[in-house]
Amino acid sequence: MPHRRLWWHRLIFGLWYRPVDVFDEARDRSAWSAAVLLCLISGGIGIVSVDAFRAQWAAGPTAALQLVGMAEAVLLLASLGLGAVTHAIARTLGGNGRFAPTASLFVVLFWVTDLPRLLIAAWLPASSTFVQAATWTTWGFGYFLAVLLIRGQHHLSTRKSAAAVSVQMLAALALLKLGPVR
Repeated sequence: MPHRRLWWHRLIFGLWYRPVDVFDEARDRSAWSAAVLLCLISGGIGIVSVDAFRAQWAAGPTAALQLVGMAEAVLLLASLGLGAVTHAIARTLGGNGRFAPTASLFVVLFWVTDLPRLLIAAWLPASSTFVQAATWTTWGFGYFLAVLLIRGQHHLSTRKSAAAVSVQMLAALALLKLGPVR
């Protein structure tokens, strides 16, 4: 039976309302284009909403755009690194999944779940209660989806799947979602 093509909109929106079905459908398929697209969109929203970018834009748009380009490249590499580490830890714990589907789907689910927080944080101060609540909610949902992903891709128990994604999700929470400590 040939595989149907997994379209971006089915992948992205499906993670919100039928994640297990989407992970089953995407089991042996990579989603690099969706991962890169979501990383660039989410990173762009996050960068543009920072006060330092706005100040740089007022001083000189060319330098601000160069800053965005560099930040996007670093963010993309960091996202791919998180996906690669997730795959490596899952394999170390006895998983048998392939690299491309695991790493690319991890990046997709990370940015799909973070997008609502980024949109809220673009309009409200990062210290507001609503933004903080969105941070913890989207992180929790992302963690849940990451566990489902690793459990399905690598055929691991839920406990081992949670262990495989814990380090990356804690690092992502500390670095990307909560921001620097003031």
